Amino acid sequence: MDGTAIPRTSPLAGEVIAEGFEGWSPEIRQEFIDNAYNHAVGSTLLSETDEVKVWSIRLAPGERLPAHRHVLNYFWTALTDGVSLQHTDDGTTRRVAYQAGDTRHFTFHGDEYLLHDLYNDGPGELAFLTVEHKCREQQA
Repeated sequence: MDGTAIPRTSPLAGEVIAEGFEGWSPEIRQEFIDNAYNHAVGSTLLSETDEVKVWSIRLAPGERLPAHRHVLNYFWTALTDGVSLQHTDDGTTRRVAYQAGDTRHFTFHGDEYLLHDLYNDGPGELAFLTVEHKCREQQA
């Protein structure tokens, strides 16, 4: 976590509210080091085939999904309205607002990745369905 994250092809959502690791606790900074290769991108793995992994994410207010690394093309769909805070390994913190049904697709080429956490900063449950495409050779 040296601030030299590989560029992403899909821009991140939300508003940058801090840069340069501002406001990051020592525990969060250490978690990003410890979880640099954590590929558990959801709370619960619901289904897995040779082609996809389907994850559920459900966070109560104030609950957090630890830092995790995306390397496979994927998409998420918000199942609830809500607000999150997300730290990314480039040292930024973003606030993102969601409406149920919002969907966002991410594509990674070569060594690209996304390393981030997810904190529910809203008053209600924050829920997503995330689908990863496992077959990189089929990814465009």
